[in-house]
Amino acid sequence: MQTFFLDNFALRQWDDPSFAGTRLSSVDKRAFVERIQAGAYDGRPLVDGYAPFCKHIFVPNFTGAPVGALPITDANRHLLQSGYTRRRPEELAVLTRQVPAWFPSSAVTATEAKWLDIILYSREQLVKEYAAMPTKEGAGQELPDAPWGIISIKAQDEDYETPMAPITVMRNALGREEGGSGVPLDREAYEKATAYWDAHAQIQ
Repeated sequence: MQTFFLDNFALRQWDDPSFAGTRLSSVDKRAFVERIQAGAYDGRPLVDGYAPFCKHIFVPNFTGAPVGALPITDANRHLLQSGYTRRRPEELAVLTRQVPAWFPSSAVTATEAKWLDIILYSREQLVKEYAAMPTKEGAGQELPDAPWGIISIKAQDEDYETPMAPITVMRNALGREEGGSGVPLDREAYEKATAYWDAHAQIQ
């Protein structure tokens, strides 16, 4: 029985050349899921995420993907850029001084990441999110008969969950109708997110 499937939200990491995160175009999508299913999961318990429907698997990076974020230092601070961006067409654009800004990929050197954080949502949660936003790509389609959808993959050097972007915490609290998960804002988690992303920036 399959445990995992690749959710539509994760497809941008393969298909969208402007995606501002870990890009995986060098790895076949089906082969990626099969690798997670057959080798990386291996019966180990899933790591709890920020809500009961969210879990993680941490696997050694087998894709060659570089780290998706770098620490902000005095030497690279001047390279930071910001602007309004949206993750997908249905969502509101937000000021991407996001996390707190980004490094242009052409201006920095990123080393190959040591780990992949495979972020999972339960099939039940994904059904709710698609129902709440019928314009979302993939809405109306039957999800695969597997309990966990891979919604995002983060290439990083840490073998544990790093804080999500503060704007993602806020978007989740806005509700499923705005592309979030509907989880109320947790002040402690938000403070941890702002502290982490005040010192780091994505590569884009």
